[in-house]
Amino acid sequence: MKKLSVLFAAVMMFATVGVAKAQKVASMDYEIVLAAMPETKKMTTDLDTFSKTKGEELQKQAEAFQKEVQQYQAEGAKLTEAQRTAKESELQKKQQNLQQLQTTAQNDLAARRDAAVKPIIEKLNKAVDKVAKANGYEFIIDASALIYKSGPDATPAVKKELGL
Repeated sequence: MKKLSVLFAAVMMFATVGVAKAQKVASMDYEIVLAAMPETKKMTTDLDTFSKTKGEELQKQAEAFQKEVQQYQAEGAKLTEAQRTAKESELQKKQQNLQQLQTTAQNDLAARRDAAVKPIIEKLNKAVDKVAKANGYEFIIDASALIYKSGPDATPAVKKELGL
């Protein structure tokens, strides 16, 4: 029984020593670093320009459609039933085309954003990986996910790695 107690005490001592070896953890404000990258700023400018251009095109088409609807409403009483039906059908098709163009523009914008952000994220993640390895961090946690923050902040090191 005495040997068992000594063995249990020895195992507990080794387990405690193993747990006491703290893992090196750092935090980093991922969004701040991402926003500070020149690639992100250029991407944002390019996407804003694309969005504005598409928006202006769609606005022009919507205004033309609206004028056509107003013209039909003003002159619709003068048309025959067959002409009214044909015009309403034409207006409905134009409205559907306009909605489809809006959906296509939104999808194009999302596709451009996804294609542009992927290499930026990869570059940032490589810098985080280099900083983690260079400083012996086992984990780098996004600071926005932390309730309490104490310990090293990897944000300046990552910014330095990226040349910011």
